[in-house]
Amino acid sequence: MNRPTIYSIGELAKEFDITTRSIRFYEDQGLLAPQRQGQTRLYTNKDRVRLKLILRGKRLGFSLSETKNLFDLYDMENSSARQLHTVLALIDDKKMSLKQQLEDIKVLLVELGNLEERCRDELAEIENSKASTNSAAPNQETL
Repeated sequence: MNRPTIYSIGELAKEFDITTRSIRFYEDQGLLAPQRQGQTRLYTNKDRVRLKLILRGKRLGFSLSETKNLFDLYDMENSSARQLHTVLALIDDKKMSLKQQLEDIKVLLVELGNLEERCRDELAEIENSKASTNSAAPNQETL
């Protein structure tokens, strides 16, 4: 299937299921640089690939400034080793951050489990106390 080499903002928005406003925001942030024909934005395959990478980076937890830094490195000549070192450093940072979040989640789950157990125990005591109080009081029907 041959893809067009030029895309409208609407075509990209539809393809990636995002708003045209999001695409214009990425342009304002310097992540995309569409050609212009009057007021019309014309996006190239390079812009399409960059948009795909922006969205993938967001899913992986990369900030827009980190993504822009990678794009800037890519645009420099003879920067592939530098870009790869930068990507590896970002990956290490993200992995450490995710591992810390995972540990925090584990601790939180234990704390929530303990709180839940205490609440259930207290509720059971209240309900047992209420039941024994009701059974100790004479029933009006039996009087």
